[in-house]
Amino acid sequence: MASRKELKRYRAHLADERHSAAIYETLAHVEKDSDRKQVFGELAAAERTHAKVWADKLKANGQPVPDGQSVKTFMMKSLVRVFGPKFVLPTLAAAEFADRNKYAGNPETATMSAEERQHASVVQGMVNADKPEPTKGAEIAEAESWHRGVSSGNDLRAAVLGANDGLVSNFCLIMGVTGAGTGNKAILLTALAGLIAGACSMALGEWLSVTNARELAETQIALEADELEHTPDAEEHELRLIYRAKGLERDEAKRVAAQIMRDKDKALDALTREELGLDPAELGGNPWTAAGFSFLLFAVGAIFPAMPFLWTSGTPAIVQCIGLSIFALAAIGVFTSLFNGRSASFSAIRQVVIGLVAAAFTFGIGRLLGVSVS
Repeated sequence: MASRKELKRYRAHLADERHSAAIYETLAHVEKDSDRKQVFGELAAAERTHAKVWADKLKANGQPVPDGQSVKTFMMKSLVRVFGPKFVLPTLAAAEFADRNKYAGNPETATMSAEERQHASVVQGMVNADKPEPTKGAEIAEAESWHRGVSSGNDLRAAVLGANDGLVSNFCLIMGVTGAGTGNKAILLTALAGLIAGACSMALGEWLSVTNARELAETQIALEADELEHTPDAEEHELRLIYRAKGLERDEAKRVAAQIMRDKDKALDALTREELGLDPAELGGNPWTAAGFSFLLFAVGAIFPAMPFLWTSGTPAIVQCIGLSIFALAAIGVFTSLFNGRSASFSAIRQVVIGLVAAAFTFGIGRLLGVSVS
């Protein structure tokens, strides 16, 4: 008979495998590319096989096998259907990477352990499929799943964290002025000012960040072009060293470098990618797009605690503000569970507790300042 701890582990593994299987089945359903559709189908079948192992273990110990879908699974499937596979694949790749060794060290699960590591590599390969081939060691390391891991960035993570910034900051701001005994109109004005000021600050910060990165890249490329114009022999020597470092033989590296240097545009492109580690087509992205998304995401989060003061006032408005903020905090917590490896309930509760503690702190500060000023 398995111990209570082992039974808990069986249930956790069963839930994880069913979750992965459901996501892969949804990906296979919406994917238009026939090859990828087949890969997703095979991954789903493998996860279903893994899930059966844990279900059978529970049955063998006289335990009921849980049924139904988790909130986390439902949300991820919805995101796949609405935004498509490419939107969720980075998150899925990070989760697969985090779980790749969960069965390691147990002879009974050696086959499943090998398959899980293979799944992580396959999904990360799909994420990298549409990217240009990396040209520098750092880029190669970043592209590999074992280096990227759970830190890999993606649109879903950025959207959730951007909305969280707006929600928490405006919720705390509103609680601070509420604690000071401010009237409804002043609270509403403060909330809207906080929304606009915070969103503008986030947008400006993102615009500056991307613009500075872009300008630095353009300056570096201009310097490289000047060196290529005035010291072509030195630049050709640098190319030879780069290709030697990549593993080419001395004569082959010399031949490749000489061939590239015949066309200055191609030579500049090669030096930009190989020496500077920059993609001439990207250069950090579009600063206006980045600023617009930052503004929008912050505003989406910040509007929740402010809304009740639009239609009511006094205690009802404060209660509704707290209620809406708790709901939004819980929703953000559930979304973060998609890429932090925690359960949806744990992530939601943690997010709500942290948000309420921060709001209570600012409320207390507001109350102290309000009393002292009055």
